[in-house]
Amino acid sequence: MSRPIRASVDLAALRHNLAVARRHAGKAKVWSVVKANAYGHGLERVAAALAADSDGFALIEIERAIALRTSGLSLPLLMLEGFFHADELPLMMRHRLTPVLHRLDQVEMLLAADWPADLPVYLKLDTGMHRLGFNTAGLVRAKQLLTGRIADIALMTHFADADGPRGVDWQMARFAAMTEGMSEPRSLANSAALLRYPHVVGAWVRPGIMLYGGSPFPQLQSAAELDLRPVMSLQSEVIAVQTIAAGESVGYGCTFTADRPMRIGVVACGYADGYPRHAGTGTPVLVDDRLTRTLGRVSMDKLCVDLSDLPAELGVGSTVTLWGRAGTAVLPADDVATAADTISYELFCAVAPRVPFSTVG
Repeated sequence: MSRPIRASVDLAALRHNLAVARRHAGKAKVWSVVKANAYGHGLERVAAALAADSDGFALIEIERAIALRTSGLSLPLLMLEGFFHADELPLMMRHRLTPVLHRLDQVEMLLAADWPADLPVYLKLDTGMHRLGFNTAGLVRAKQLLTGRIADIALMTHFADADGPRGVDWQMARFAAMTEGMSEPRSLANSAALLRYPHVVGAWVRPGIMLYGGSPFPQLQSAAELDLRPVMSLQSEVIAVQTIAAGESVGYGCTFTADRPMRIGVVACGYADGYPRHAGTGTPVLVDDRLTRTLGRVSMDKLCVDLSDLPAELGVGSTVTLWGRAGTAVLPADDVATAADTISYELFCAVAPRVPFSTVG
């Protein structure tokens, strides 16, 4: 028997969230973003669940894209960082992977490799995020090189603050100026832009975190308010109960000291399982379906929870939901992430390989 910690992926919730994305996308096609092992949810299971309702999948890792092709997936696959070395191009052509090009030397290498005229490419524009992308002169030159050689070219950008106060209009103005007179289809909206700015949908949208039940802007609207359902649940059990007196401390560094007699539950989950070590006292947690809090410092294999105000029968063997669904109760990953000063993306991606996964729905 293994430790009681386990994760589950709700495929029905995943499909529901894609339906929400499609509702916001209108007539636009949908790239379902499955990079980073589908945000930690398992690439193969997510792709299989969403294949019937997606127009394509977007990811970064060429080996994972090839694995999808080998499994029989025929949908378009968009490689969000393009290719990293010229020797990857024969594989990309063989498996018909669509690269996002963001440097002129990538364009030159692609053409030198005799890229098929009917295999699409994307050109990424830097409109203000200043990570990857062409400036205006680079875009013009890339188009000159590709025109007449590649039949299907699309343009894309990525928003730096679609989930924040600056919004997207400043980048859209730059995009419009850079692409004046160009008629290629556009891929613009990530989850935040798709949910907040319907005027920037474009021809293809790229929902990511919303597919997995996280709000891209939890301080503005919760996942539930956006009609998004939790997909991943991380659960374990109480494996010991301690009763401590006022003045006694819990865990490494004695960062929590009781001000009254307390019951403390010790849970088989720690940072080696992917739970954030920096989640301090007060991070929400469910014991069975009762909301309580963590206490003290998270250690490698264990964390402590407050049982003091919960029914006495809750103790060893009680289910602990670190985030996700517990029966009819839900602990949003966004709430845990906020308490730990991070984002739900990091929680999902950090779940460790030693945690077993199952699927429902």
